[in-house]
Amino acid sequence: MKQGFEDHCWADIVSDEILKVYEPYHRDVCVGERPALLAIDLYNLVYKGGERDPHEIIDEFPSTCGRYAWEAIEPTKQLFAAARNAGIPVLYTTAPTTSDVVATNRQSGLGTTDNDYEIYEAFAPQEGDIMIVKERASAFYGTPILPELNRLSINSLIVCGESTSGCVRASAVDAYSAGYHVSIAEECVFDRSLLSHKVNLFDLHHKYADVMPVADIVAHLEHLLAAT
Repeated sequence: MKQGFEDHCWADIVSDEILKVYEPYHRDVCVGERPALLAIDLYNLVYKGGERDPHEIIDEFPSTCGRYAWEAIEPTKQLFAAARNAGIPVLYTTAPTTSDVVATNRQSGLGTTDNDYEIYEAFAPQEGDIMIVKERASAFYGTPILPELNRLSINSLIVCGESTSGCVRASAVDAYSAGYHVSIAEECVFDRSLLSHKVNLFDLHHKYADVMPVADIVAHLEHLLAAT
């Protein structure tokens, strides 16, 4: 619903003047009618170093998201549980373990292993889930995701994962451009930079996606289950 449209994590950084400019984007938000869960890059690499601020561990673990990744674990587990209970398709993205192509210009460091790009154990894939291996930021660039979504008759996506300003943003914009309704579970996306996280969620919410509390998305999925 429109009430509370700006009641999100960016409230402390966006001025009243900017909010006024963005009022034309206000609308009702929702989850689409035939959703799938799209989990972006929830692999082991981003959890390395534990629950510390990224700047404290970035030299040792260049790909970590530190405490922001860890803070998102519990709400993301709730989202996965609701998605599986509702029986909606679950798709993951990860990176190739051997490729000269990189998703961004960030220097990721050396010494990664195959295990680094395996999905974190709390969100481990199950039989029937779909794994999309991507070389670029977007889940839609050079991957088979569109045929998979068409095969499953999906018309909307619920997005979680990382990083908000990178692969989540690129995937959400491309999904919208491909005609999919996009919902982003606010507590289930994260970034190395809290500022980038907030600014990008603000922009995505107004232009390309419905940023929603995970509790609202879970409630929708429970309603979906009850209706079957």
